[in-house]
Amino acid sequence: MGISHNINENVFRQIHGNSLVYNACWEDPRCDRQLLNLNSESRIVMLTSAGCNALDYLLDDPAAIHCVDINPRQNALLLLKIALLEEGSHATLFEFFGNGVSPRAKEIFYEGLRKRLPDAYATLYWERNLHYFSGKGLRKSFYWHGSCGTVAWIIRQWILSRPEAARLMMGLFEAKTVHEQADWYNRLEPLFLNGFVQWLVRQHLVQSMLGVPKSQQYLAATLFPDGMAGYIRQCLRHVFTELPLADNYFWKLYFFGRYEADCCPNYLKKEYFDTLQSRSARIDSYTGTLSDYLKKHPGRYTHFVLLDHQDWLAAKRQRALDEEWQLIIENAAPGARVLFRTAAFNPEFLPAFVRERVRFDPVASARSQANDRVGTYAGTWLGEI
Repeated sequence: MGISHNINENVFRQIHGNSLVYNACWEDPRCDRQLLNLNSESRIVMLTSAGCNALDYLLDDPAAIHCVDINPRQNALLLLKIALLEEGSHATLFEFFGNGVSPRAKEIFYEGLRKRLPDAYATLYWERNLHYFSGKGLRKSFYWHGSCGTVAWIIRQWILSRPEAARLMMGLFEAKTVHEQADWYNRLEPLFLNGFVQWLVRQHLVQSMLGVPKSQQYLAATLFPDGMAGYIRQCLRHVFTELPLADNYFWKLYFFGRYEADCCPNYLKKEYFDTLQSRSARIDSYTGTLSDYLKKHPGRYTHFVLLDHQDWLAAKRQRALDEEWQLIIENAAPGARVLFRTAAFNPEFLPAFVRERVRFDPVASARSQANDRVGTYAGTWLGEI
């Protein structure tokens, strides 16, 4: 048991220590902004992920957004998006991160974009990885690179190799109503969630490439009699049979490898470009743990957005979980809000002192969870300190 766990942890660390994991945020910012209630006095500390949601939060005019990630590649991705905003062309930004392909990537990078990157790591990372945008090779979109993108590409190729599954998937995304979606999905599910795919998604290597550590895999698998397959089945049914897909840019992205102008994150919409450009300097980035950031940058922060990494800490890093919450509480402004997602149905795994100091809003959390276009977490929780 101990040897197996150590191997699994090493696999996860190797992937997260040597790869861009998230090429797009996998949390719905529309839900986040409704819960967070940001304003011009908001000072946010959040995990970076792919940076999409930090840019989305700028639309609520916060005073500052501090993006923290232990993986420097995630911060490099955010900084490239900010550099493209500052470069001043919506068309170029959409070329890179809307289409996921820019034949002019090298030219644009070396003629102006490079000098806008604020640190040496981000500069070197993109010098080495501009080919992600080249449109060449088997994976022709930026969104099929990185570890999450690689898994998405493999699953997409598997679907396309089966004509009936591909036909049903296209019908699902082209459906005009939720009722039509449900009809298409109910026919697709037996073909898609077959024995091979169920086996694939149970593999620790695949889950690690998707950014899911062993502790979170265990939490998800224990919720259903048929384990991880049951968890995934419920998530997919919720998204595809209960919510409209017309504006669900999350799932469309990983099938088509690109966004459409009318179905994309807000940071890629032309009507918001000037606003985001004028506010982009309010975002800064830090590479390290959240605890390290709060130790080095104490303050009175109004919002903490923790994504799903509470699950990462709860199982095997209790001391780190305790320390992080102690620092959050110490650095929280009166009434500060904390938002996180989890593979558990409730936040009972948090330390007792957190549950004493933080008032969770189950009604708002449940409403947000029901409307979340991603739908891959069992719980979305908003707490007030």
